[in-house]
Amino acid sequence: MPRADRSRAHSPLPGFGLSLGITILWLSLIVLIPLSAVFVKSLSNGVGEFWTSAFSPRALAAYRLSFGAAALAAAVNCVFGLLVAWVLVRYRFGGRRLLSALIDLPFALPTAVAGIALTALYADTGILGRFLEPAGLPIAYKPSGVVVALTFIGLPFVVRTVEPVLAGISSETEEAALTLGASRLQTFFRVIFPAIAPALATGFALAFARGAGEYGSVIFIAGNMPFKSEIAPLLIVTQLEEYDYAGAAAIACVMLIISFAVLLVLNLLQHWQARRLG
Repeated sequence: MPRADRSRAHSPLPGFGLSLGITILWLSLIVLIPLSAVFVKSLSNGVGEFWTSAFSPRALAAYRLSFGAAALAAAVNCVFGLLVAWVLVRYRFGGRRLLSALIDLPFALPTAVAGIALTALYADTGILGRFLEPAGLPIAYKPSGVVVALTFIGLPFVVRTVEPVLAGISSETEEAALTLGASRLQTFFRVIFPAIAPALATGFALAFARGAGEYGSVIFIAGNMPFKSEIAPLLIVTQLEEYDYAGAAAIACVMLIISFAVLLVLNLLQHWQARRLG
């Protein structure tokens, strides 16, 4: 029996046509139809009003903060998340399971609670803020506070994405490189990093996507000043409170398009990297 026929005969899943139909139907109900409704609503007042709402100076400032802070926080998490994953995978020590559980805390913790905790910590009267403020390093109610909040909620995405890939890399590969005269730094960048690069890119993309749309953990620490520390999700809520539903939908459409474009580029780069290494 040909390989394709044999695989179909032993597949526990329904046929390709039925599976694809159910997949498209489910994605349409859960994802495509709601997103299409956002685009339709954004154009309800015409293209001119869409452009005015989506690309006003206030909206552009909010985009810069939201996406810039999300990208910076994701980059920071790529560095320190990789370090945390390395420690969890390569070392055995007391409290390791507790540390691993703490990594997932931002997943379970309500984002509003995280925002309140970070504000209490970094405000000018907080435990750390009372020392940072006089030193000229204010965190709370500044754009830097947004980066701190997004770093907090994005860390698990990088750690949990990179951790299984690191665990799958045999230590014998590193030992062979060291035996051949490579330094530890050369071993990391020439042996380990190429293997984990696709996973690291995936972790970055997930952390970025989560950070770009984050609301609850940011509004308490950001200060929410237009043109300074106002994030795009907050601007959407503000537009809704003013009953400007079309304007809120227009801003949401821009965020959706930018987020999708960034994720698409990162996924294509990850696919290219995996094919090149494969």
